[in-house]
Amino acid sequence: MHELFDKIAEHAEGHVDALAERITALGGTARGTVRTVAARSSLKPYPENIYTGAQHLEALAIALATAAKASRQAIEIADDLDDEVTADLFNEITGALDKDLWFIEAHLQ
Repeated sequence: MHELFDKIAEHAEGHVDALAERITALGGTARGTVRTVAARSSLKPYPENIYTGAQHLEALAIALATAAKASRQAIEIADDLDDEVTADLFNEITGALDKDLWFIEAHLQ
């Protein structure tokens, strides 16, 4: 499972980089400190009292599903703003999150 978790972390890092680039391309400032991200995240804090692989898989599945839902909402917002580039970026991210979620759920069965 360690390899699977590393792959998903690598994917998340890629999504974060792509979003930061888009934010700055639009003239914004990507605020990526741990404190800022944690304060603004819609994800629940990762459970600190889990120990088994299955428990970690379940927690990661919840986080991925939550992130995918937020990404879908971002697509709608970008569409409403006629920002096709940002909508496309979130479409890519959503597809990748869905795929990662599928891998995690397959390991839970």
